[in-house]
Amino acid sequence: MGGNDGLRAYRGKRHFDRTREPRGEQADAGEAPCFVVQIHDASTLHFDFRLEVDGVLKSWSVPKGPSGDPHDKRLAMPTEDHPLEYRTFEGVIPQGEYGGGTVIVWDEGTYRPLVRKKKGRTLSFGQSLEDGHASFWLDGRKLRGGYALTRFRGGKDSGEREAWLLVKEKDDRAGRATPDPWRARSVHSGRTLKQVAAEEAAEGHEA
Repeated sequence: MGGNDGLRAYRGKRHFDRTREPRGEQADAGEAPCFVVQIHDASTLHFDFRLEVDGVLKSWSVPKGPSGDPHDKRLAMPTEDHPLEYRTFEGVIPQGEYGGGTVIVWDEGTYRPLVRKKKGRTLSFGQSLEDGHASFWLDGRKLRGGYALTRFRGGKDSGEREAWLLVKEKDDRAGRATPDPWRARSVHSGRTLKQVAAEEAAEGHEA
């Protein structure tokens, strides 16, 4: 589940002489594991939800974005592991490249795995994900409180593509809705998707 070996699929899909996405040569982990939510205007507009696990960012594409409402069950489709450096990536992936389109960092922070036991033993967070259910507490700039990821389709040796649900737990942090992704602003630069795209296009013309 971890280490740079987990980045083989990520690197195999990208041409790093054409995209400014990080290759992932080194992973500098903090004292607490991080998470990031990026908005990605690719072939379809979606949110990318990423959790640091065993030296990489485990990643899910969430079409409607994470919700603060416990009644919302948000589809989350797993994608390839990303390097830890990706948590700060913001910009435009060139058209024709994998995931071509604009990316902004909508939220970031740290998270705390919530203990889960199975048959009397405590599972690590990575083991919980492999088992298909993991709960965690987010301490982000926008997202806070308990969340859970639950696999409802696929899994090891099933032959089906995996599909998960991302759901907010019922706690005193519940209730915040997902914003309009077109109006949402980056926590790094304060820019919208359209502003990032326009600025990079202008820089390209000046070069």
